[in-house]
Amino acid sequence: MELSLEFWYLLPLSIVIATIAMSSGVGGAVFFSPLFMLALRLDPKIAIGSALVTELFGFASGLFAYYKAKLIDYKLAKSLLMFSVPAAILGTYYSDVVPPVVLKTIFAVGLIFIGYQLYTSWRKEEREKNEAAFIKEFENNYESSITDSKGMVYNYTVCNKGMGRTFAAIGGAFFGMISVGLAELQEYHLVARCKVPTAVSVATSVFVVVVTALVASAGHFYEFSTEGNEVMNQVLNIIIFTIPGVMIGGQIGPKLQKSIPEDKMKIGISFLFILIGIFMLYTLI
Repeated sequence: MELSLEFWYLLPLSIVIATIAMSSGVGGAVFFSPLFMLALRLDPKIAIGSALVTELFGFASGLFAYYKAKLIDYKLAKSLLMFSVPAAILGTYYSDVVPPVVLKTIFAVGLIFIGYQLYTSWRKEEREKNEAAFIKEFENNYESSITDSKGMVYNYTVCNKGMGRTFAAIGGAFFGMISVGLAELQEYHLVARCKVPTAVSVATSVFVVVVTALVASAGHFYEFSTEGNEVMNQVLNIIIFTIPGVMIGGQIGPKLQKSIPEDKMKIGISFLFILIGIFMLYTLI
């Protein structure tokens, strides 16, 4: 193995990306995969696998912070993992037989779709802000309750559990295949549709993504090991900078999560996803 300092700049970039990802609940791979494909011009399969491994360490770092804050709904996470993990295994397997141009197209279209869904959910929330009934919705009518380490109580109900499991399966399959989809679909379902408190939603989503990413990234890493030293060296020379970066950002993100306005974060990320998706499609022309 020959280590190189060629990608040193990925360290500070990774800190910024992981901070954004952990504070919003959006998967870091959604930023790393386009970066690796467009800026570094890596083969999509290598870019996606490297992004997954990077995201695993970043989310694992953030998971520890959310664990200490006692914000994870383990019962909800277990019900989602039963569908996301098997689907991620299938997605990882089939990613090896899908042509690179198709992977990039699916990735780009998926980004645009997720960005649009986040934007529409923001618009709906804006309309509901003035509805008194919505504001008091969970005061006396809720199924779940979590008390965090600071004594703050979160009451909520996870609506349409069947849809949530379907999103977990679809997100898991796309997660294994193109490294995105799981965290974003969970964000849409839990926060936008069910109004689960953002802190609980993000913490639980991080837990689900970490477990699913562990399975998916293991599959990709196995494929890298079978493709020869050149591919493995390329991957290792990237993740030696991205992993420390995301571990640092993974600790910063949860601390910023409560101080960043949710609406501004959501609309900013929605437009960013749409722009990245459009640009990726443009590069395929």
